Amino acid sequence: MAAATCLLLSGVGNAVADDDKNAPQSDNRTQVIMHKNPGCGCCDKWVDHMRSYGFSVVTIEDPDIFEFKEERAIPVPLMSCHTAIVDGYFVEGHVPANDILRLLSEKPEHVTGIAVPGMPLGSPGMEHSRPQSFKTVAMLSDGSAYVYATHAAGENFSKADREASPAPAPDPQ
Repeated sequence: MAAATCLLLSGVGNAVADDDKNAPQSDNRTQVIMHKNPGCGCCDKWVDHMRSYGFSVVTIEDPDIFEFKEERAIPVPLMSCHTAIVDGYFVEGHVPANDILRLLSEKPEHVTGIAVPGMPLGSPGMEHSRPQSFKTVAMLSDGSAYVYATHAAGENFSKADREASPAPAPDPQ
């Protein structure tokens, strides 16, 4: 997170403060610093998803986004359109908020971050009439990875709807 903070303070990219008056307010919200391709609209929709779960989000439009990803050793096959830093973990792409909450709760050993590779239709921020199933992948410090969660096509990621029904079980390892 220090690197992301340095980038923010040094003026790299355009930072957009978290001034969303509709976001749930709390003194101890987890901060998300998201770097995105300038002008990417689906990234902004993912930010809305994160705020609906109570996260505080700072957005940085970063023309050097790929360099930012390389500095965090995110492999090309896991890359997507935006990269967030949350409590020291990287979060790559359209990862559902519940997967991030699980990561922050469990703090699995040797995990450096989680990713939803590509831009699957139906993932948070990529809503579509023909959703796809997709996987959230956990990256380990030794460079290996494993499936952290599996999401069915058409799964509802709205916080209000998810509170009404139980979350899917994590993938067995």
